[in-house]
Amino acid sequence: MKETSFIEQNKEKWKRFEQLSESQTRDPEELSDLYMDITDDLSYAQTFYKRRTVRVYLNLLAQRVYTGLHIQQGESFKKIITVWKTSLPLEIYRARKNLYFSFVVFLIWAVLGAITTHENPDFAKVVTSAQYVEMTNENIANGNPMAVYQGEDQLSMFIRITTNNVRVAFLTFIFGFFFTIGTHIFLFQNAVMLGSFQYFFAAKGLLVTSFLAIWIHGAFEISAIVLAAGAGITLGNGWLFPGNYTRLQSLQLSAKRGLKIMLSLVPFLIVAGFLESYVTRHYQDLSEWSKWTLIGLSFAIILIYYVIYPVIVARKHPELVNREEAVNYTPKQTFDLQKIRSFGQIISDTFRFYRVHFAKFFRINLLLIFPLMWVVVLFQDHFHADLMTTEHWYDWSKQLEIMFGFGFTGLQDFVAVLCWSVLLAGMFLSVLYTFHSLHEAFSWRSFFQYANKHFTAVWLGNLLLFALLMAIPWYLFILLLLVLPFFYLNAVVPTLSEGSLRTRMRLGWIYSSRSYGFSILSVLLFALIFALFMQPIAFVGSIPSSPNSAPPMRDLLDMLSDFVKDIAGTLNLDRLFWGNITRQFVYLFFITALFPLWIIGMIFIALNEQEKDTAGGLKESLKKFGKRSRFKENEIDFE
Repeated sequence: MKETSFIEQNKEKWKRFEQLSESQTRDPEELSDLYMDITDDLSYAQTFYKRRTVRVYLNLLAQRVYTGLHIQQGESFKKIITVWKTSLPLEIYRARKNLYFSFVVFLIWAVLGAITTHENPDFAKVVTSAQYVEMTNENIANGNPMAVYQGEDQLSMFIRITTNNVRVAFLTFIFGFFFTIGTHIFLFQNAVMLGSFQYFFAAKGLLVTSFLAIWIHGAFEISAIVLAAGAGITLGNGWLFPGNYTRLQSLQLSAKRGLKIMLSLVPFLIVAGFLESYVTRHYQDLSEWSKWTLIGLSFAIILIYYVIYPVIVARKHPELVNREEAVNYTPKQTFDLQKIRSFGQIISDTFRFYRVHFAKFFRINLLLIFPLMWVVVLFQDHFHADLMTTEHWYDWSKQLEIMFGFGFTGLQDFVAVLCWSVLLAGMFLSVLYTFHSLHEAFSWRSFFQYANKHFTAVWLGNLLLFALLMAIPWYLFILLLLVLPFFYLNAVVPTLSEGSLRTRMRLGWIYSSRSYGFSILSVLLFALIFALFMQPIAFVGSIPSSPNSAPPMRDLLDMLSDFVKDIAGTLNLDRLFWGNITRQFVYLFFITALFPLWIIGMIFIALNEQEKDTAGGLKESLKKFGKRSRFKENEIDFE
């Protein structure tokens, strides 16, 4: 947009801002909204009109609004009331479809759990545990079916149960990030367990007794789980269905909305923990009417605040219901590939490039490389069927050995390693193609043309590195670290340079040797980053102290694997096989999503060495020298 058009479009708004900022009766709430608009305009002006007066004007105006914004209001308590009275009900109303959907799905799974328990009474042992079922049977025989709530002192029970309730609710919400799949898993687990547990008592003629005991605290606790699932679906839908926003902006907004709903559940989860610890344990001493009243009152509170009241608030404030939330203006990020970077700049640009261009290379890896990886993995699983039906001590290490074949126990492992060298070259090509086509739209045809031209160089350049990684035991990797930098860039340099294949391969060795220090730092840093990112699925605390002992703390992948094992058990399938398949799927997805980050870092290091050699960026800068005007815009200002 030209500067004159920008000013003409916004000048009336700016005049209004000036009037409000100079007024003696300034409303800090209104100024807060104005400040957001001003900073967005200022960001735009700083990007496109760096040497123009409008930028200075907006900067001064923003400072004046900022000063007015920070007037002390002394209304913090009133704001809290407003949040619970208006803001939260509006967010609940906006997410009502997701909340209703969560409720319906929960009912379906709960009924399924009851039906399954009716058909197979041992199913209750699957969703809880055989020990828990036996203990409950003993309690029923002793005339106290709900004695499980009386085996611990009240305060300890309150702290433990409340902490667990909050943890489960927030995991149900957070796992919505994974395309809502994680949320549905938690919803399924809790619903099936409830349905099975409730039918277990019904089959013994204790439906009313169990209902009046469980739902004293369950009205708040189960409702909170269902609402947390609705918040998780809201979070995931922002990622899946961005609408008019960018996917990142949509995710930020949906996360904010879902988190508001989650925070509203914390008081109810605390009350649920209190009721379970201090009231449910005395269910035998309470009168029937008091239990029915307490359960009915709890459900009424949930129904009123999360169903009825949001509709009332939405009708009272229709202008706020569909209001588009403002998002910060994000200027288009460009990358100068012809400049010398410090190591810190290389790491910073690596993460920026990964975030900005993720969709392009991930599309190739997800739709092409990932399915081919699965073919190789299933091929390996077939030849290592005995290992796939075994519980492993260092699970991640053994699974990777099976998947990649670096155990070299037979000819099939050598075939698998060869296939993986080709697939790894394909991942390199997906990222290199992204650099090659920075200013072009994605096209499968152009990618395959690029891959056909450069595959041989990438595969040969990567072969030595890959062979050493496969052949050397993991405990000798520290020795590999000293040798690896000498051929660290061999896979990327040949595609970034010109000349014969022999010349480009030789250049890869030269650039790798020259960047020895950067290469070691890069390997160490990205190894640390990968280790940190892997903690949810390969947590160090999830490794048992001995092969047959339980781990100190199970990670998220352990929980998911156990869930799949339970499902496989109910279908009379091999539990360990399907648990290990689940682990392999997650490991493959992790590699597909995160390995390109390491490749991007390698490419930036290679570009550094190339710039030192050719000075291409310096030559381009010299061509533009003297072409900028201090007083008017030109094409260079918009590059």
